Amino acid sequence: MLAACGGIPKGVTPVTDFDIGRYQGVWYEIARLEHSFESGLSDVTASYGSRDDGGIDVVNRGCDVEKGKWRVAKGRAYPATTADIGYLKVSFFGPFYASYVVFDLDKAAYQYSFVTGPDRNYLWLLARTPHVQEEVLKKFIRESNKLGFNTEKLIFVKHHSAPCNAAG
Repeated sequence: MLAACGGIPKGVTPVTDFDIGRYQGVWYEIARLEHSFESGLSDVTASYGSRDDGGIDVVNRGCDVEKGKWRVAKGRAYPATTADIGYLKVSFFGPFYASYVVFDLDKAAYQYSFVTGPDRNYLWLLARTPHVQEEVLKKFIRESNKLGFNTEKLIFVKHHSAPCNAAG
């Protein structure tokens, strides 16, 4: 099962006592390592909700500022091991799954989350609000550096009050 979803970068440990119910809802992307599927996007959010089959619906949304239109990707996710570990497998393309590893989380209030994928090319800081306190950002960079992520290449996502003309 672990190989099927891409695994976890060496040295990264998913959070325990993870509560997928509390994790659901809207998360704002605060910082990321760039990938073609998010290139040029601002105002990026990820929304998670319950599925009838016990999984999680995933809706990623970002504003393509150059085109003035929203880009939306819909997928599904399931626990990769047990539901109380912050390690999910997520798919946007049919039967193909990739890792979604929560390696740090504000367990008291679920207000921020540090996430990686199957290797160190994937890194996100997510929050329940479009902006985080400076100490959260510093912690994210510090912890990510310790784990070997190239934080010099982080993109800090802009969030606007009316980013795209389309209502999408």
